[in-house]
Amino acid sequence: MTTENNNDKSITVFNSVLRASLSLPGAKIKRDQFLRKELSSRFEKSIVDRAIAESPSKAGIDKKQIKKIAKSCIKYHRAGVSSVSFIAGLPGGWWITGTVPADLSQFFWHVIVILQKLAYIHGWPELFNEKDEIDDETLLLLIVFIGVMFGANGAAKALGELAEKVAAEVLKRLPQKALTKYGIYRLAKEVAKWIGIKLTKETFARYLSKAIPVISGFISGGITWISFSIMSSRLRKHLQNLQLAS
Repeated sequence: MTTENNNDKSITVFNSVLRASLSLPGAKIKRDQFLRKELSSRFEKSIVDRAIAESPSKAGIDKKQIKKIAKSCIKYHRAGVSSVSFIAGLPGGWWITGTVPADLSQFFWHVIVILQKLAYIHGWPELFNEKDEIDDETLLLLIVFIGVMFGANGAAKALGELAEKVAAEVLKRLPQKALTKYGIYRLAKEVAKWIGIKLTKETFARYLSKAIPVISGFISGGITWISFSIMSSRLRKHLQNLQLAS
């Protein structure tokens, strides 16, 4: 099999995992509903309304409060991540049959949900299109966020560049063709290939132990809540330093 075919296979593998996770109930977060729910108990209505219309930081919510809310969201989803046995018990060849293991889709469901919540509390516009369809552009955008969580080369830089351009245009919703327009389409595909390759190998557990050294001694039958916390915190720290969070 040629290198090009292998690359396409890896991208297809990871795309299938994300689509399976996105098909689960509650995978897509409505920005306005999430912000209203998180902020209403903490701030007066005028601040909440402005946070939704513009961003939490522009509504006058300081970084300490945003950090507190973000950490609370991470804590909630960390508690929801039960043992994910796909690391040690992933059946060989699942990507060939096209059936995504339930544990794998469950883990990435939490990943997808937390990245949306962290994005919105740090000033990002709505990530999905108006019809909430899972189009290729939206999928690739999510992959860039996930790439930051996994420490993929170039993902953090690409997300930073995208944040600068989004901030300059004051967008309410990311356009469908955002990745093509902003020149990070290729990077998103590279990230999908990079993670997809790891998902098709039995050495995925060893890969994660190297990517997240702190938990190398804890990985056995699955990713523990510690790995999820570290991945989410990596994204949170990156987002809080981007222009959109200012």
